[in-house]
Amino acid sequence: NFNALLNGSYNGIGVEIAKKDKDIIIYSVFDNSPASNSGLKTGDIIKSVNGQSVDSMSTSEVVNLIKKDTTQVKLIIQRDNKELTFDLKLNTVTLDSVSSKTFEVNNKKIGYIYISIFASNTYEQFKSKLEELEKANIDSLIIDVRYNSGGHLTTATKIISLFLSSDKVIYQIEDSQGTITKEYPIVVLVNGNSASASEILASALKEQYNAILVGKKTYGKGTVQELLKTKNGIQYKITTQHWLTSKGNWIDKQGIDVDYDVELTDKYLSNPIDENDSQLNKAIEILK
Repeated sequence: NFNALLNGSYNGIGVEIAKKDKDIIIYSVFDNSPASNSGLKTGDIIKSVNGQSVDSMSTSEVVNLIKKDTTQVKLIIQRDNKELTFDLKLNTVTLDSVSSKTFEVNNKKIGYIYISIFASNTYEQFKSKLEELEKANIDSLIIDVRYNSGGHLTTATKIISLFLSSDKVIYQIEDSQGTITKEYPIVVLVNGNSASASEILASALKEQYNAILVGKKTYGKGTVQELLKTKNGIQYKITTQHWLTSKGNWIDKQGIDVDYDVELTDKYLSNPIDENDSQLNKAIEILK
């Protein structure tokens, strides 16, 4: 799971599954995946994989069973009290880590981009979404990295470089003169689960772009890890570096303070829609 998330892709059929009561259900189907192309739907109940019943299995066991043969899989699905058979070929499934939309308030068009993780393919997705928003003539931008625990440092650096010129320090201890390459104001949404690469992005845009941070103080992870793999397949994450913000601050175990400290309300937690998102609405209020 760790490798798939950071790669931004994996070999499979393209579904998320969950356990509901005793049933293994398809929770979501990824676009342009073997599952979506074959007609699998959200809510389908998986009854068997390659002829083996999944009754009493955990979701992890079902996933491992689907991936056991790396080329194809046969599923029997229950839908509307009917049993259907699907023969699928496993293929590369791309994981979307970026989504976007716009808010129009007081004749202002505010762009919004959410980043769930800094995977290998996140930069390309972010750049595409940003270009779409800029073509739509946004007046300002919200970048949401709440609950984003980090990922590839190089990905975060490339995204930041869309807003700051190459001579602008992103994360070092030395000061530097550089230029801002965009003209619109930016708000970055963060919380206590925004960590590592998310904190690099937030601190760089705050210190060098004058972006405004809204939400809650970030996690505080000022270290960098590398993944090492042994010949027998065991993997180790080893801490190799400390990183500092562009102004030389080490935020490890301290986090980054926000400009506007805003709690998420119980109303949002029970009904997580934009209208109930107090942190998002504060960002929109600032930008409008």
